Amino acid sequence: MEQQTLGPGTRLQHTQFGPGVIVAVKYATYIISFINHGVKEIDKTDPLLDEIIPENVTPEVETVSETEKSLLKILRLWGGVTENVPLGDRWTGGTLTLQPADPALKPKEVPIDAFFHKIVMLRDRLRVLEQQINAHKILTDEDKVNLQQYITRIYGSLTTFNVLFKNKEQWFVGEKGAKED
Repeated sequence: MEQQTLGPGTRLQHTQFGPGVIVAVKYATYIISFINHGVKEIDKTDPLLDEIIPENVTPEVETVSETEKSLLKILRLWGGVTENVPLGDRWTGGTLTLQPADPALKPKEVPIDAFFHKIVMLRDRLRVLEQQINAHKILTDEDKVNLQQYITRIYGSLTTFNVLFKNKEQWFVGEKGAKED
């Protein structure tokens, strides 16, 4: 395929990996979710890659908008494709200082951006864990509910860090917040 920039949601056919959908675009590569081979990073100039034009769409690749949105959500949870979560404006460029009680010891300073990134990664990994529990084939429904309750309590323990998030919809929500919905 000649080098061009296609956008997320474009359906492609790869000679080796079969049909797939672009989920992200990088400078020289596409991140593509293939039906039978999972997520792969493919060079934009790969000669084995062709755009599927509407008259060549196969039934297993043809999807509706809501299904594509669901697929993208699943890929974000399972594929390491994380959403861009903005830090609250007042914290940008700030530092977190950990001051020991002993004045003879030096404080530890951590850039808030780095600390915030770790919090977001923790949240993303909890979401993946939640999905793995829900999809587990051997766990009983009772086991799944018990494990989900622990995860909800973990979210509740992390609500202190919500002050760092720019957008409220990205906050941690524990048991109390979940009951209010």
